Order: sequence, then C-alpha cells, then structure tokens
Amino acid sequence: MVAMIAVANLQYAWSLFVPDLQRHLHANLDQVQWAFTFFVIAQTVLFPLNAHLVDRYGPRIVVAVSSFFVTAGWVGAGMVHSLPALHFVSALGGIGAGGVYGACIGVAMKWFPDRRGLCVGLVAGSYGFGTALTVIPIQHMITRSGYQTAFIFWGALQGSMVLLASQFMRMPTPGWVPAGWEAIKAKIQQRVVQTTRDCTPREMLRSKSFYLLYLMMVLVTSSGLMMTAQLKPIGVSYGYDKYVLFGGLTVVTITLTSNQVLNGAARPFFGWVSDYLGRYDTMALVFMIEAVAIIALALLVHRPLWFTLTSGMMFFAWGDIYSLFPAAIADLFGPRYATTNYGLQYTSKGVGSILGGPAASWLMEATGSWIPVFRVAVVFNLAAAVLAIFWLKPLASRTLKEGRETTGPIDRTTEPAAAKPSLTASPDRSTTATD
Repeated sequence: MVAMIAVANLQYAWSLFVPDLQRHLHANLDQVQWAFTFFVIAQTVLFPLNAHLVDRYGPRIVVAVSSFFVTAGWVGAGMVHSLPALHFVSALGGIGAGGVYGACIGVAMKWFPDRRGLCVGLVAGSYGFGTALTVIPIQHMITRSGYQTAFIFWGALQGSMVLLASQFMRMPTPGWVPAGWEAIKAKIQQRVVQTTRDCTPREMLRSKSFYLLYLMMVLVTSSGLMMTAQLKPIGVSYGYDKYVLFGGLTVVTITLTSNQVLNGAARPFFGWVSDYLGRYDTMALVFMIEAVAIIALALLVHRPLWFTLTSGMMFFAWGDIYSLFPAAIADLFGPRYATTNYGLQYTSKGVGSILGGPAASWLMEATGSWIPVFRVAVVFNLAAAVLAIFWLKPLASRTLKEGRETTGPIDRTTEPAAAKPSLTASPDRSTTATD
C-alpha cells in the first residue's frame, strides 16, 4: 500500500502540471496530454511482462528496479524543454508505475487467499487514494517554487519511498496457506463461482467474453482518464484554479483531493457489493451512476460547489473498474493465470487513455467547449452498462456452463491460494478482485 501510494501522483496529480507545461513548452493542450497517454500506454502494455517477472524473480527486485523509473519520470519532467523529451520521460514513469502496480497486486493476491478480494481492493485503492494526501502540498509547491521544482522534489521522494517499500516485499513459499485454511476454504466455496478450467492467456484470447470485457473497459476507462488528465484544465477554463471555496483552498484543489478519496474508497466497496449483488449487475449499476454523474457535471459545471460534488460522484463510480474487471477475468478464465490474463485486459487502459487524453483535448479545442466531451463520456458509460447486463451477463453464463460441461474440476494444488470452484451458485455471484 505504501508503494502504491507513492506512485499514485504519477497519474492522478498530472493534471496539476498541465497548464504550466503548456506555457513553458508553448504547446497546445492536446500536445501536452500525449505525455499522459504515453505514461498510461507504457504502464499498461508492459503489465503482462511485469507479472511474469514478478513470478520469476519476486516482487522485491521488480519494485526496486521500478523505483528508478518512477524517479526518472518526474525528475525528468522537471528538467525537459521540449515535447518529445516530455513524452519520453513520461513513458519512463509509466514503466515504473506499471512495475509497482503489478507486483503489489500480485503480493496481495498470494498472501491473502482468505480475504483476497478485500486486500486486493485495498491495495488497488491505495493507488487511487494516494494523491488525496499530496494534492495540497504539490499545488502549494507549484505556486511558490514553480512546477519544475515540484516535479523534481516529489519525483525523488516518491522513488525513494518505492525503493524502501520494495525491501519488505516477498511472496509466500510454495504451498503456503494460512492457519485453518481447510475450514476457511469450505466457507468460501459456498459463494465463489469460477470456471472449472484455468485458461491460459492464449485460450483466453480466443474467447468472445474477453473481447467484450476489453471493449467495456476501454469505454469506461476513457471517461475516468479524461477527468483525471483534464480536471485542472477544465477548472482553469471556469476560473476554479483561483476561486477559493473553503479554508483558503481553491475549487480545483478541493476537487482533486476529494476525487481521489472517493476513487480509492470505491475499489474495495464495489468489490464487496458485487459479492452480494452480482458482478455484472454491479457493473451495469455503477456505469449508469457514472453516466448520471457526468450529465450532472455538464449541467452544473459552472457552479463551483456542484463542480466538486458531481466530479466526486463520477470518480466514485469510476473507481469500481479496478475491482470488478479483474474479478470478471478470474471468474471466467480461472485463477491460475489470473495475473497474466488481467495484465492483457489491463492494456485496455492504454487505449482508453488515447480517448480520454489527446482525443478529448482535440474535441474541446475543436468545439471550444468541454460539453461535447462530457456528452461522449455519457454515451460511452451508457453503452458499457447495456453491454454488461444484456450481453456480458448471458455470455458469461454460457461460458461458465460450457466450461463445466466440457471438463471436470481441475487439480489446483499448484495454486494453493485459489479456492476450488463451486458449481451450484449463480454464475453472476463471486468474490471480489481476483478470487
């Protein structure tokens, strides 16, 4: 959780630096936002490789090496004087953030088989929550000392935190299970539903369900990354970077802080909700909530308090994807290869970053307003909600049924952290995260 908090700023505090980068580099908004896109692409494309390296060499080495990329990403951004250089160092930061993210999720999965959903949700939530602790001091340093100083100072601090945290990370020994595991496993089996097969990545890539999940995550991720990358530029266009709302803090500062608290809290919360409501019903519900929140934001964006409240509601609904999508991958394709399989699914975030970063900036500059961008985001979320309830849910049921009919229960003794499948529950009910 400490390591994830340390790298959260690379994504969620980026918006604070965008206006100053535009002025310093004499660049358009969409040109600067390509740096954010390169960061996300580097983070996501290498995710499957990072998962493999963690399994082979352990989290300590991978996270320690990643700490140097984390440092280079922000320290370099404070020293560059051209767009290509900014894009390059942003990609370095993405490599580091991806290494940390993959290793930390893997550690949580292996150590807590009895509470995997909750623990993975908490670790993933730290990545969302981390920026809430640092928005105010980063914004203060940008105002007082300039954005270059803020980049360099926080880059060095964050890299050091990651390096220190890496020294305490290790995987359990093969065959390790917590005390009383047999009794715990029996209780888990009463509500866990998984395919009776452990599909390899190659097998998963031949499944229609995977591509539907991929499309849905692209649609939903793009709207959240749009607000992540563009929140300060949106606020600046309405004068919220100078509008003091409470306690001497501007609307932009308060909004960024509250957004990350809600974003982080959503990940374990909606994972828990999906245990009882059902995975795909929960997806449809939260995507609808996000669409409503964006509609409210478009209607009330000119009101400072409502700007803060509606964007917070949107981030709360958006944060669920980092619990529900890895859970769905494990439900449909088994836990043995879940880390690598989710790594392939996670690359959809890179595609979404293109839509939410430079594409959204281009649309705003072409129309002169953020309202068309909000409209597109609403359509994306409504489409994902419809796909979740009317297509993915029936398709997932057929996939699980076919898996049970074509093969019997498999021997997972090589993966002691995973519960064996229960074949009696509804296909839409399962534990959170990567259970």
